[in-house]
Amino acid sequence: MSIIEKTTDEIVKQFSENESNTGSTAVQIALLTKKINNLTEHLKINKKDFSGQRGLLKMVSQRRKLSKYLIKIDPAQYEKIKSELGLRK
Repeated sequence: MSIIEKTTDEIVKQFSENESNTGSTAVQIALLTKKINNLTEHLKINKKDFSGQRGLLKMVSQRRKLSKYLIKIDPAQYEKIKSELGLRK
């Protein structure tokens, strides 16, 4: 269940300052959030997919690390992303 290119391009346009900056922290957090949501839906159906559960935990951990970094660098941008994506904390 990967994100298709069209969805990725939309996320990059929405969260980056310019279209060529696909590696910014905000874009990475948004893409990880989309992947996490897709994988969560997959795991609701396939409860015994333990490798998927492990991948989910790794993605959540990576998003948490990126969020901590963004809070340190630009708290205003983090608040904006948090409200748009519906993240807690």
